[in-house]
Amino acid sequence: MRNTDDVVSIDEVIEYGLTLPRSTEGVVRGRRKLYIKQIVYVAHEAEGIFGFAHPKEWCFFHDATTTEKFLMPIHQGDLRWNWACVRMDRIGAAEMRELVLDAWAFCVPKTVAREYAKTLNPR
Repeated sequence: MRNTDDVVSIDEVIEYGLTLPRSTEGVVRGRRKLYIKQIVYVAHEAEGIFGFAHPKEWCFFHDATTTEKFLMPIHQGDLRWNWACVRMDRIGAAEMRELVLDAWAFCVPKTVAREYAKTLNPR
């Protein structure tokens, strides 16, 4: 477990997500979520855990180190979606940003993701 001063909070997750184009925040049944239009790409699942969208090709559950970090979806209805959960006390801010950015890029129109990527890596 990481030092509690270094633990990522859901506030940081949402704050970072809202910097990404077309992202909006919503609250459903007391849980904060990040959307692109009506598509949820990040959600506060439980205390210390957030869920995120991912491509089917990603596999988080292949060894002991990732199962300490990643979980299957907490809510039964999420099992049919490309969804995984992560324990926030097992990741740092950089990894959180990477997960949120990847989830956003998976859900946003590809032209928007490409344009945003150009701002990150200008040539």
